Amino acid sequence: MAAIASRLKEIPASIWALGFVSMLMDISSEMIHALLPIYLVTVLGASTLTVGVIEGIAEATAAITKIFSGALSDWLGRRKELAALGYGLAALTKPIFPLAPDVGWLVVARFIDRVGKGIRGAPRDALVADLAPPELRGASFGLRQSLDTVGAFIGPAIAIAFMWLTADRFTTVFWVAVLPAFLALGLILFAVHEPKRPADVRVVKSPLSRAEIARLGPAFWRVVAIATAFTLARFSEAFLILKAQAVGLPIALVPGVLVLMNVVYALAAYPAGVLSDRFDRETILIAGLGLLILADGVLAFSSTIATAALGIALWGLHMGVTQGLLATLVADTAPPELRGTAYGMFNLTTGIALLAASVLAGGLWEGVGPQATFLAGAFFAIVALAGLLVAARATKS
Repeated sequence: MAAIASRLKEIPASIWALGFVSMLMDISSEMIHALLPIYLVTVLGASTLTVGVIEGIAEATAAITKIFSGALSDWLGRRKELAALGYGLAALTKPIFPLAPDVGWLVVARFIDRVGKGIRGAPRDALVADLAPPELRGASFGLRQSLDTVGAFIGPAIAIAFMWLTADRFTTVFWVAVLPAFLALGLILFAVHEPKRPADVRVVKSPLSRAEIARLGPAFWRVVAIATAFTLARFSEAFLILKAQAVGLPIALVPGVLVLMNVVYALAAYPAGVLSDRFDRETILIAGLGLLILADGVLAFSSTIATAALGIALWGLHMGVTQGLLATLVADTAPPELRGTAYGMFNLTTGIALLAASVLAGGLWEGVGPQATFLAGAFFAIVALAGLLVAARATKS
C-alpha cells in the first residue's frame, strides 16, 4: 500500500488537474445520468428499448466524434485547446436537460452533450499519455480514471440528496448539475499546461490517411480487438439502474446504484494502474473479464436489493480493473505522434460495440426479461475471455 501511495507524488501536476476536470464534469453528467432512465420511463413514458437506443446512440456519437478530434489534435500538435472546447460544449448544453419538454428534446440534449464528450475524449487521453513518464503510465491513467469516477459517485449522491429535499423533482436536480460543468471548464483553461512537442516527434500531415493508419501497427489493433470484445460483453449502466428498481429500490434512492458502482470503481482504478506498471497487463485484463462474468451472473439471478447490490459492486470492480488499463495499452502501443488518432480509433470501435450491446440489452429486457439481458452479457464475456486466453497463449508461444 505504501508503494502505491508513494507513486501519487511522482505524477505530474497537470495530470492531477485533468483528473479534477474529469471529476467535476462527471459530477454534473452523473447527476443527470443517474436519473435519466427513470425520468424517461416513469415521467415521459418511454420504453426500456427506447432507453437502450438513446444510451447507445449517445455513446456511439461520442465515439465517432473522438476519431476526428483525436486526428485533429495530431495534425495540430496540440491537445489542450480541443479538450477545453469539448468541456465547454458539454457545459453549455447542460441547461437543456431541465428545460426539455419531451423525449425528443432529451435525445437532442444527450446527443449534443456526447458530441462535447467526443471532442474532448481522445485529445485529453493523448494529453495524459504525453504528460506521463513511461514508468508511471499505468498509475497516471489509473489516477485520472479514479478521480473521474469519484465524480461519478459524488454526482449520484448529490442527486439522491436533492431528490429527497425536493420530493422527487427531477428538473431541480438537473439545474444543480449545471454548476460543476462550468467549474470543470474553468479548471482546464487555467490549471492544465500542455508540454512542448518534442523536436524528434514526426509531424503528421494527414492522420486519417491509409499510410498513417498503417503506422499504428498490429500491437495497437490487437488492443482494439480486446477492448471491443470487452465492450460487446457489457452495456450501458442504465440497465443496472433499471435492475435495481425492478427488485424494489425506491425511486429516490435509484442514484445510489451509480454511487455504489463508482465507489468500487474509483477505489480499484488507481491501484490497478500501479499494478499494471509492475506486472503483466494482459493477466490483469483477464482477471477483469472474469469479474464481469461474475457480475452478470449475480445480476441475472438477483431478486433482492442486497444481491443486486453485490452484482453492481462486482460490475464496478471490473470497470476499475480494466478501463484505465485499456487506455494505458493504447499509449503503450501507438506512436507518440499518432496518439490522438489512436484514441479516436479505439473509441470509435468500442463505441459501435457499445451501441450494439445497449440495443441488444434493451431488446432482450423488453422481449424476454431482465435475466436474459444479463445472461447474454455473461455469454459474450465468456466468449471474449476465451478469445483473450487464446491470444495470450499465441503471444507467449
